[in-house]
Amino acid sequence: MSQQLDLNDYKQRIADLYNRRSKNYDDGEWRLQICHRLIEYSQISPQQHILDIGTGTGNLAIASAKIVGAGGRVIGVDISPQMLDVARSKVKALSLSNVEFQLADAELLDYPANSFDRILCANTFPWIEDKQAALRTWYKFLNPGGLIAIHTPANTAYIGQVVLRSVLGRYGMKLEHSNRIGSIESCKQLFVNAGFEGIDIKTEQHGSYVSFDSVKTKWKELISFSFHSKSEELLSQLALIPLAEAKAKFEAELEALKTEQGIWDDLTTLYILGRKAEINKPV
Repeated sequence: MSQQLDLNDYKQRIADLYNRRSKNYDDGEWRLQICHRLIEYSQISPQQHILDIGTGTGNLAIASAKIVGAGGRVIGVDISPQMLDVARSKVKALSLSNVEFQLADAELLDYPANSFDRILCANTFPWIEDKQAALRTWYKFLNPGGLIAIHTPANTAYIGQVVLRSVLGRYGMKLEHSNRIGSIESCKQLFVNAGFEGIDIKTEQHGSYVSFDSVKTKWKELISFSFHSKSEELLSQLALIPLAEAKAKFEAELEALKTEQGIWDDLTTLYILGRKAEINKPV
């Protein structure tokens, strides 16, 4: 039986979500593309020590382990035991001995200072509850001169979620789906405040046109996904909204975006790079 963490309600709901998604999480190529980009941007090399935050099914950790070789090591952490089960199965099949996976809350890690050359985080940072505190903690784990590389979707990504935020905003609800981190400038400031230097934010577009019907039929899924991990206060606010009316507005707003090619589904992705000072200094 898989281990369990003592998580608060918010994080337990996230863990449950990814436990359910573990069997088909690796379907498709998009997440692998993100991993490859982070590895490219972070310039991983042999003998480095790597921490992979929110490792999931281990794609990023395993790719890193192949690069750092026998002289390096990789630790992947995640709060979903079933995602880690998949990751460990991959490592066993590949006979890799320089990578390990730990069931752990990324915001409560306790490694010695100056332990890692690189900290990587793909598909996870939006879920972090206290991003500023987490970044300050991770900063301490990096060796002087070490690099952090984080992926996160831009505010404009996923058209269904963008329109849902717009519609619910008319009812006085401020919905930041998956705790998105705001503008590129506010994102940069977040990392500066944590002590990182030389912040470089790279953007890539993975968008495509989708049909009106394919987005319209996701109403129930979007509502459920947006609120399954949110506070009871938000859930109580949602209960006061006339959902049939909101759904009609959601569909009308989508309809206004239709073109001959369909509706543009923006998938702008941010890759955030920051470096710890060569000489250790307090943050």
